[in-house]
Amino acid sequence: MTLPATTETPRRMPPAKLRILDAATRLFAAEGIRAVGVDRLIQQSSVTKATFYKHFGSKDRLIQDYLRSASESDLAALDARIASASSPQAALLAVVEGVHEALVSDGFRGSLFVNAAAEFPDPADPARVIIAEHHEAIAGRLTQLLQQLGHPLAGEAADRIMVSYVGALSWGHVGDPIGAAVAFRRAVECVLDTRALAA
Repeated sequence: MTLPATTETPRRMPPAKLRILDAATRLFAAEGIRAVGVDRLIQQSSVTKATFYKHFGSKDRLIQDYLRSASESDLAALDARIASASSPQAALLAVVEGVHEALVSDGFRGSLFVNAAAEFPDPADPARVIIAEHHEAIAGRLTQLLQQLGHPLAGEAADRIMVSYVGALSWGHVGDPIGAAVAFRRAVECVLDTRALAA
């Protein structure tokens, strides 16, 4: 799932580097990636310019680490939901619940991955590659769950859920979060009903 930006990261790193990454996570999510300059990141993380460049070398490298860290945290949260579910169907409904929680959380500003993709229009940009890999990883987990359920077209069904997932996070940001959550739940329930797919 794509939850609101978090400053948590599953990777161990030096404290100064983590402070920079935490500052980037807060500022990029709130203001956009391109709008936040290196000087602002240095000031917010209470490090020197030399320390910043020692750990990241450039803002581009920081952006990539920010997206990778966010992806790792997001996928870890998704995996925890799946692991705690009693069945593949329960796991898919837990994903739905996670999206609902994200949509109604305070300060929700949409999917940080979709927002970042809008700032990097070139599909070959390293940032876009990370974003694509993140969504493919989610789709892969959905496909596995649907295969476990015996869905006859698991890959296609996972794609349908992904379209609804990205759409719900986007509509929940610019429009009606409750309506988006309900629509996403219904879309997943429809996919789970194989008769609806064949109709």
